[in-house]
Order: sequence, then structure tokens, then C-alpha cells
Amino acid sequence: MSRLARPTDNRVIGGVCAALARRFGTSATTMRVVFLASCLLPGPQFLLYIALWILLPSEHKVRTSAW
Repeated sequence: MSRLARPTDNRVIGGVCAALARRFGTSATTMRVVFLASCLLPGPQFLLYIALWILLPSEHKVRTSAW
């Protein structure tokens, strides 16, 4: 499993689904379909997506950081 960071490529909106797909070893398309299907259920899916968009660092920033 790789580090959880939004990739600079394969982004559609914020790169959250692409980051989660890379982390769990699935395709980004599969993760997007799962997210869209989960939107049919009640819950805070959009708020979680926005929170992850804000909290997850961009892959570019992770590469350039000292850590």
C-alpha cells in the first residue's frame, strides 16, 4: 500500500478517489463508481469527499517535503 496523497495525474475533480484507489490497489474508475453508488445511500458522502480534498496533501507537496 502506498502513502495516501492526491496524485497529480488521473484527477477528475480533486483526486480523492484516485488517491483512495491507489492506496487500496484498485482502479480509479472502480473507486469513482463505488463513491457514486454510495451517494444513493443517506449519509455525509459529499462532506467526507470535501474534507478529504482539503486534508489530503497533493502528491507534489509530499515529494518536495523533507519528511
